[in-house]
Amino acid sequence: MPKQYPFSAVVGSEDMALALVLTTISPDVGGVLVRGEKGTAKSTIVRALASVLPPIEVVAGDRFSSDPRDPAPLSPDGPFAADAATESRPVRLVELPVGATEDRVLGSLHLERALSEGRAEYEPGLLARAHRGILYVDEVNLLHDHLVDLLLDAAAMGRSTVERDGVSVEHAAHFVLVGTMNPEEGELRPQLLDRFGLTVEVAAPRDPAARVEVVRRRMAFDRDPDAFAASYADAERTLTDRIQAAQALVGDVVLSDAALLKIAEVCAAFDVDGMRADLVIARTAAAHAAWHGRTAVTREDIRAAARLALPHRRRRNPFDAPGLDEELLDQVLGDPEPDPEPEPPTPDREPGADAEDAGAADGSGPEPSASGSDPTEPADGPADGAADPQAAPAQDPSTEQPEQPTPPAPPAPAPLGAGDDATTTVAAGAPYRTRLFAVRGVGSGESGRRSRAVTETGRRIGARPGTRGPVHVTETVRTAAPHQLARGRTGGPLRFLPQDLRVADREGHESNLVLFCVDASGSMAARRRMEQVKTAILSLLLDAYQRRDKVGLVTFRGQEAELVLPPTRSVDIAARRLDALPAGGRTPLAEGLLEAARVVELERVRDPRRRPLLVLVTDGRATAGADPVGRSRAVAEGLARAGLATLVVDCENGPFRLGLARVLADHLRADHVPVAEVTASVLTAAVNERVA
Repeated sequence: MPKQYPFSAVVGSEDMALALVLTTISPDVGGVLVRGEKGTAKSTIVRALASVLPPIEVVAGDRFSSDPRDPAPLSPDGPFAADAATESRPVRLVELPVGATEDRVLGSLHLERALSEGRAEYEPGLLARAHRGILYVDEVNLLHDHLVDLLLDAAAMGRSTVERDGVSVEHAAHFVLVGTMNPEEGELRPQLLDRFGLTVEVAAPRDPAARVEVVRRRMAFDRDPDAFAASYADAERTLTDRIQAAQALVGDVVLSDAALLKIAEVCAAFDVDGMRADLVIARTAAAHAAWHGRTAVTREDIRAAARLALPHRRRRNPFDAPGLDEELLDQVLGDPEPDPEPEPPTPDREPGADAEDAGAADGSGPEPSASGSDPTEPADGPADGAADPQAAPAQDPSTEQPEQPTPPAPPAPAPLGAGDDATTTVAAGAPYRTRLFAVRGVGSGESGRRSRAVTETGRRIGARPGTRGPVHVTETVRTAAPHQLARGRTGGPLRFLPQDLRVADREGHESNLVLFCVDASGSMAARRRMEQVKTAILSLLLDAYQRRDKVGLVTFRGQEAELVLPPTRSVDIAARRLDALPAGGRTPLAEGLLEAARVVELERVRDPRRRPLLVLVTDGRATAGADPVGRSRAVAEGLARAGLATLVVDCENGPFRLGLARVLADHLRADHVPVAEVTASVLTAAVNERVA
């Protein structure tokens, strides 16, 4: 078994380490969501957490890790005798892969027993294995929504109920849920974000000395993992003892009425929805107090808890960035208590800080977290009015000059069809609910909410031979029944063979690749027109986010087309690119269509099951290059023959219209929708998918 990187040796993730430790001290906190860019040791520190947690006592032979001290354990393997044998084992870290199926998570019918012995027996899933341990989901934002809901419900209720395939089982499922994600690959829905108790943002250190230390430690670990782990053994044992002491103390922590009132004031000041934030902060503050050996919650405990529990609850819509105004937090909390309760003799440091003793000789040892500072000192920097010897001298206001000149007035938008290179940038308006635009036919892509598809969830429409997916019990029995006499059955259970097995075909909805191809030429540059266009695209992006689609953005102006955003799950990035999109110049319509076709073909190689939907936003003009109209028509007819599902959003307005976008839609065999009719005033609209 490969050696695990020590928890105490991780540099630059103090908030993450604190959040993980607090939720293991008090699992009722509700788990941790870790957001951060790639290469920031998210997975490393989560996997290292299990090695510093105290071992647990379980009933020997129980598949569900029941606690011997529980008078009525919720285990299908029970009941257990009062003197049942017990055993001690390390806390498990169970990893849930992104591609896991529901039956793998919940458990399902034991197929081998069902086929060989003819009896229904429950085979535990990952939730049962994770009971009293850690359930880790890397790239949780890529997990199917129904699985995320299932995990969060189980974590909140502390049990898992299975009603499927002739099996009815309920078992305990108390675990610490940890999810990591890279926001560049898409966000979780706000409703799911709120179900995570705590969240932290991690980033690579910008201090060169800290980056050097990260590289030095990692290379030392790769060179000799055993020796590196041994150098942190004392720090790891100290951390384990401290966690165990905090777990024993947390039940005795007193949360006064004054502390509860302060928590309520904080949540009200930040205008969070519901009451979950209040509960999470209260539980986290108690865990933080126990972590520091206190039996009463202080201001600093509430502050540390709010910093971890509130940022993701400030996100109201998909385009809001999580964050927290710490100045407002300090204003609501008021001044630090002048006379805090005495601290225990143990140094007051955050997770991993004890590694300083072990690594004092070589300077290795994580820095203590800011949230673990002494509550008698200010939480953020020096006190007001304190002099900083390295600070730059203040300038005389009378001599102060503006750093940025007044920006020039924006250039006038290009006249329609003028073809000059003048550009302008216009912001989008408030998004609205759009009509449903879907690819016609039945696909087989990843589960989503746009087009009809055969998926793992949804209504049952039939059965097929196979072993992957939910078992269709009725069809399996019906297939085996005619062969019972030939198999020598004269009584007792049915005799099954593997070829009798049938799995259910279900029809639900899939997610698609929604590729926006946007005309950004001079004919679109009129302020009101571009604002209307950007608002429509932003609204369609919001719709794509809610339907779990991937999105991409191609623009064309001047003499060429540009892939502004390769296909991604992050509509946030698409919205930012759209907001900065300039308009002006000629209209290379053919180049825009060719670039869109190239992106679609590349994505088909990467993900053949995901069907594309091209949303072409244009007024239909083509003015760039030789024979622009003829080339555009030829390219459009080629895309139609290839069967690319397309929607043309017509941006032409005014009393006199040329109708070029409608003609283009005919060449593409696409639906034609005026930009003013993208709204949900019409309930549904289908996009034709015709294959030559």
